[in-house]
Amino acid sequence: MSALAYPARFARLVKLEHTVFALPFAYVGAFLAVDAVPSAHDLFWITVAMVGARSLAMGLNRLIDAGLDARNPRTARRELPSGLLSPAQVLVFCALSLALFLVAVYQLDPLVHWLWPIPVVGFVIYPYLKRWTWLCHLWLGAVDGLAPIGAWAAITGTIPWEAWGLGGAVALWVAGFDLFYSLLDLEIDRSQRLQSIAVRFGERGAFFGARLFHLGTVALLVAAGLGLDVGVLYWFGVAVVAGLLAHEHSLVRPGDLRRLDTAFFTMNGVISVAFFAFVLADVLA
Repeated sequence: MSALAYPARFARLVKLEHTVFALPFAYVGAFLAVDAVPSAHDLFWITVAMVGARSLAMGLNRLIDAGLDARNPRTARRELPSGLLSPAQVLVFCALSLALFLVAVYQLDPLVHWLWPIPVVGFVIYPYLKRWTWLCHLWLGAVDGLAPIGAWAAITGTIPWEAWGLGGAVALWVAGFDLFYSLLDLEIDRSQRLQSIAVRFGERGAFFGARLFHLGTVALLVAAGLGLDVGVLYWFGVAVVAGLLAHEHSLVRPGDLRRLDTAFFTMNGVISVAFFAFVLADVLA
């Protein structure tokens, strides 16, 4: 087997293209922290830290869930269940991702030198939560919500309430679209006694929860903006996020998940990139 095949396999393992969900919000935290364009040094190492952290999180998730994935027809062809990668190879990949994350962290503000174990612990715990509680979606959201908080701390060495507001907005956004995503596995989750809001409250409960969480996302973006010295373009960005979330919810409904891939993958990528674009335009104005 050619060694050239492995980079593509690891990229698929961690769904590298999904970095578009979290990385723009880390940049949002960085830009709003200084109300300007951060230094190239800070942006570079925040980017490296995000890539390392996300690769570690996904690698651990795939490793811990390999047995579950093998019993799920939707996921049985993933790299670990199918044998395209071995557990030892993925473990080494996780160790290298952690090393990359730590190298980046130690180039940034001393505060994050002490805080880095928090996301790592979150990464380890998350895959197990679906075995125990339907609140797993909120844990996933909280871990992803660390992106703007961590970027803010990495530049300024402080974490004001506005940073927590941005983190909360991201947490509820991710938890909301994870509710949609969980509907793909509703029946298999029930058969394997896994937990989710959809399993606990049914498909309609998942839709209600997603709407509630996404309303909270918009509310927290508004609250953070009120506490910051932002301009009109930030508020246009919030309006665009609200409109895109409303459109996302219009694409799927209970009993009709045909456009779920569009709602989950396309719309959420557009939301994160669009909001960052408006924040960038606002700080440059």
